[in-house]
Amino acid sequence: MRISAEKERKFLEAVFQKQNFSKQDGKLLADTLVDADLRGISSHGIQRLAWYTRMIKDHTLEPTQQPEILKETSTSVLVDANKSMGQIASAFTMNKLIEKTKKMGLSMGVIRNSNHFGTAGYYSRMACKEGLIGISTTNTRPLVVPTNSLEAFLGSNAFAFTFPADPHPFVFDGATSVVSSGKIQVLAKKGEQIPGDWAVDENREVLHDAKTVEDNLATIAFSEDRPGGGVLTLGGQKESNSNYKGFGNSLIIEILTGILAQGSLSADTNTGKHDFSQFFMTIDPAVFGDLEVLKKNVSEMFDRIRNLKHVPGTKIMIPGDREYKHYEENKVQGVAIDDETIAEMKQVGTEFGVEIPAEIIR
Repeated sequence: MRISAEKERKFLEAVFQKQNFSKQDGKLLADTLVDADLRGISSHGIQRLAWYTRMIKDHTLEPTQQPEILKETSTSVLVDANKSMGQIASAFTMNKLIEKTKKMGLSMGVIRNSNHFGTAGYYSRMACKEGLIGISTTNTRPLVVPTNSLEAFLGSNAFAFTFPADPHPFVFDGATSVVSSGKIQVLAKKGEQIPGDWAVDENREVLHDAKTVEDNLATIAFSEDRPGGGVLTLGGQKESNSNYKGFGNSLIIEILTGILAQGSLSADTNTGKHDFSQFFMTIDPAVFGDLEVLKKNVSEMFDRIRNLKHVPGTKIMIPGDREYKHYEENKVQGVAIDDETIAEMKQVGTEFGVEIPAEIIR
């Protein structure tokens, strides 16, 4: 089913207000979820609402608490999110870095005691709107099995990178694992099978039933009783396909986040503090040359790649192309929401006394 993005936004803002987020924070949270749905990244859209609601109830996140700067220089900032929602601390930090980078050419920020922050690309695009390169990363719950391992240790550990370009910015935003857990959640809600070799069981045998994998990941991520199996690193099942490179990428994100923040490793976020950490970096490309020339050069490179000879019936797309295409289409036709997420919306709306958009009342 589809509903208009603005009706989704209105519903989310009303729910977040009832959950004791400030009006400003509620608008930000709603925008990050609506933005993900508009871009076709439903794994990080409104389907996360029920999970966020559970985290409020168990005090993993505290809606009224605000991020605090612990240490700051002209080119860096260390932020304590104070168990606020990851989006709140991340937008706060990125705005600080944009200010610093416009003065100094480069800056970096680390957040500790944070939570899920939505899509990594949201914050990198904040920098890009100001003519800057943006880098955003986070660790997550333990979901990913290292090369040759039978049990999860790493998070899906998202990485986003943006660069100003035409007709839209270059935006790479993806997990350093084969897939994010959210995509498996969406397939499980729809009763669909996993199309590729994304996840394994306790014997490192590939699984394709999304519901089975999701149930296993939920047990791994939200309890101390950790069964075997999990999501594969980039490169998939076998070392012969260079899955150790994906393992290395995941470790880099783990070091930039949990280690630099002196917070929990992904492996330990399901016990104790339940905290995530984030790392951000902004760079002013103009310190290396005229921004318009750089934009022209990178845009021409992308066009050359798009126009390479390609497999019949396919299209070469630069990272970001698909999301911007979805964004324009979904602004007109509305965002798609699966039946189980609709049921969750109804439950949350009823609990907090928020009217459900008329299109999904059955």
